[in-house]
Amino acid sequence: VLGVERGAGLRTETLRRARLTTEAVTVRRIGADRADPAAAVLIEVDSFTRGSGAKVRDAVRDAPSDAGVLLDLRGNSGGLVTEAVTAASAFLDGGLVATYDVHGEQRALYAQPGGDTGRPLVVLVDGGTMSAAELLTGALQDRGRAVTVGSRTFGKGSVQMPSKLPGGAVAELTVGHYRTPAGRSVDERGITPDLAVDSRAEQRAETVLSGLGGGS
Repeated sequence: VLGVERGAGLRTETLRRARLTTEAVTVRRIGADRADPAAAVLIEVDSFTRGSGAKVRDAVRDAPSDAGVLLDLRGNSGGLVTEAVTAASAFLDGGLVATYDVHGEQRALYAQPGGDTGRPLVVLVDGGTMSAAELLTGALQDRGRAVTVGSRTFGKGSVQMPSKLPGGAVAELTVGHYRTPAGRSVDERGITPDLAVDSRAEQRAETVLSGLGGGS
């Protein structure tokens, strides 16, 4: 039971615990004729929770061979970096995804080989695109794999790692910042999309994808 006070008013609310069942990744056809086998595929990723990278990879593999992909990362607050790297592997044939420092030691993240490198790809971003989602966006942009559309991303490029404390507690500590394959720092800067649009971003992205030969 939660007591809520506003001004002179006081009321109580009963809260009940429940398990959330939201889907981190959703897939649907887009374009004027969704019955067309070559219609573009929209993959929306709300966050990089466990298993989301594999879902992106499976959605790309299941899409018709001549269908383009619109990867929507708007409002994606990030999540597990390993899942973002798996998602990057769906579109890259190996190679560098990002570098980062941990206690002064540089480390690197690499995509797995065998990704789909020929399919037209457009990535949608906005000010709510953060952290691991920015890592993925930066990798696809720097390596010339995708056209990015939308508005500048949030700018959270820090790397957190868990540290065990006495008594069994765990603290998430910022240990470094990651950089895109071209060496760009994202923290407090964000990523500027190739095509900056404030309104009708999805429609503009579909137009760009159609121009790349990926359907619409």
